[in-house]
Parts: sequence; C-alpha cells; structure tokens
Amino acid sequence: MLTVFGATIVTLMMVFYALESRSRWFTFAFALACFGSATYGWLAGTWPFGVVEAIWGIIALRKWHKLKR
Repeated sequence: MLTVFGATIVTLMMVFYALESRSRWFTFAFALACFGSATYGWLAGTWPFGVVEAIWGIIALRKWHKLKR
C-alpha cells in the first residue's frame, strides 16, 4: 500500500506541476501533493526525502499565496 501511495502522489505532483500555468489552484494542489510526498518519505523511512519534499511544499504554498494577490 505504501508503494501505491508513493507512486500516486508523485504522479499527481507531476500532473499538477505541468498544469500550474493554467490556474493558481494547480499550484495549491502541487503544494498538497508535495506534502503528501513528504509524508510518504517519512513513512518509508527516508526522512531526507521527506524534508526536501516538505520544503518544496512550503515553496509552492508561498508561490500560491503570491499568485493570490
């Protein structure tokens, strides 16, 4: 189940990243997918991956917030 979760989250990250230019909501969805990927990293025991993905999630949230203005 963990592998399926990880593969699904990474796929969603790619899709949302590719669609970011269409709507700021795809940027928000990308941020959520990054946090999901961070969760996968922690659950899989690869905490450095989890930390990097959490940072990407924070960066994406900041970008979404700037686009909101």
